[in-house]
Amino acid sequence: MSWRATLWVLPALVPVATILVAGLGSALLQSLGLMPLVGSPALTIDAYRVNAGDIATSAALSVAIAAAATFIGVLIGVSAALTAVAGRRWALWAGTLTVPVPHLIGAATMGLLLADSGLLARLFGLSEGGWPTLVGGHWWIAVILEYAWKESAFIGLVVAAVLATRVAAYDETAAVLGASRRARLRLVTFPLIRPAVVAAATISFTYTLGSYEVALLLGRAYPEPLPVMAIRLFTSIDLATRPQAAAAAVVTALLALLAVAGALTVLRRSAVWR
Repeated sequence: MSWRATLWVLPALVPVATILVAGLGSALLQSLGLMPLVGSPALTIDAYRVNAGDIATSAALSVAIAAAATFIGVLIGVSAALTAVAGRRWALWAGTLTVPVPHLIGAATMGLLLADSGLLARLFGLSEGGWPTLVGGHWWIAVILEYAWKESAFIGLVVAAVLATRVAAYDETAAVLGASRRARLRLVTFPLIRPAVVAAATISFTYTLGSYEVALLLGRAYPEPLPVMAIRLFTSIDLATRPQAAAAAVVTALLALLAVAGALTVLRRSAVWR
């Protein structure tokens, strides 16, 4: 049965794996000087060494933004899913409306809403310098809120699907046996939805880590997240910065792979995996 299952997923797995390996492989080779645009190939780590300080700062910033947005998204998504399963499905329906909205449109909307001359500042009458710097500010608040707003809907849908299938029967059984609502949440609901939350949060984290458009529109000019650095260096008129752009992209991919590896380690320890 395992071989049959593998054969069924091969038509989807092979093209994705080919594109992924080709893309990451070419970026790695270019960052190491083995696939230069001009000149002879020569193994070197100059692309990593030149911007070592900026890469480290950008990596820490990218991880912080992704972690904060994912944490807020998990809180909102799980709360919406629990609310929907309890009978108030309007929260989940409202969240699903944000799923088809592209992040680029979401970023523009968030900028119009949270800027110092935006809608909220005008509504509160604080457009004359009294509104906090949410767009382009020190704490990247607008960027984090946009990612959290968008990704919370995805997390909520995943968790709601698990709650409606696996958890419902166990929760009803625990209620019949006399367990309180708080006890059912702590001993039944949260343990059963934990694998789904970990998987959805990992997907949200890796997407946020590798996305650039929201941070480019709503964030500061410096320091910049790794994807923004990669795009800036790649589109530079100086072709000598292409290996540095590839190095930033490779570091971003390595951070995403580390996050996926950590999530798989957590999932392997769960009873659902076994």
